Amino acid sequence: MWELMIPLLAATVQSGTPILFATLGEMMTEKGGVLNLGVEGMLAVSALAAFVTSMYTGSPWLAFFAGGFAGFAMAALHGFVCITCLGNQVVSGLAITILGLGLADFIGVPYVGLPAPGFDPFPFPVLSQIPIIGDIFFKHDALVYVSFVVPVIFWFFLKRTSLGMHVSATGEMPAAAAAVGLKPIKLRYLAVVVGGFLIGLGGAYLSLAYTHLWTNGLSGGRGWIAVALVIFAFWRPGRAVVGAYLFGGVMAFQLRLQAMGTNLPSSLLLMLPYLLTIIVLIISAARGRRIDAPAALGTNIEPEG
Repeated sequence: MWELMIPLLAATVQSGTPILFATLGEMMTEKGGVLNLGVEGMLAVSALAAFVTSMYTGSPWLAFFAGGFAGFAMAALHGFVCITCLGNQVVSGLAITILGLGLADFIGVPYVGLPAPGFDPFPFPVLSQIPIIGDIFFKHDALVYVSFVVPVIFWFFLKRTSLGMHVSATGEMPAAAAAVGLKPIKLRYLAVVVGGFLIGLGGAYLSLAYTHLWTNGLSGGRGWIAVALVIFAFWRPGRAVVGAYLFGGVMAFQLRLQAMGTNLPSSLLLMLPYLLTIIVLIISAARGRRIDAPAALGTNIEPEG
């Protein structure tokens, strides 16, 4: 049994890694009070930016951060529309998705099918020798190991630093935050661009570690999964990890079923995590549990005088 389960669980961790980066990025953005529905387009642009950087420089690490900064730039555009120009956050996010997907597909045409230097798996010293746990979690590429640390840093930033608590306050009550001397506009920009950078790292993972090549449609709906996962996780980074691996497990499982030649539609399996999200929300509402969305999420605030 373990001979079958361990490879599947290891594939779950790998498949869930880009989703985890994107989910934490969206969560950071929403903690500041800004809704970002442009995650899908940002993933696509970041994946292409990372791939092209790696191809021409030969440096996967430089390419990884190039993907992050591509997400940063797309998020800054979204922030300018929503925060500075007071544009509709839903419309802006959808426009970012359409722009990002179209831009990546157009610019990426010459690179379709080409390989580029990326990240290869290697056993993590000592920890990879732990029975079962080592095979599942510690025989991956370096970016998976980075993803183990990021949620902890994210949690510490929000819960144990004054800047993180200021960002959360801006997402909850921007008027009250301004009344005590904070700068809600600047804090919202910080949440948006840092969130965009994390989303960009997720996109970079897709082309540098998950595939090692470029193909159109590489984001594969993961941006929308990330948006759903923020709700599924109740805006908590620990639950985001569980949710990302849940979605990653479904994706890994359906790929294995396809390889085995089963007739079960893959779209049916991909639907299950979304259905689970709806069920969790219904159960939470039935029990009277508070959905911990930031109170000012999606609400624009007037520029600071």
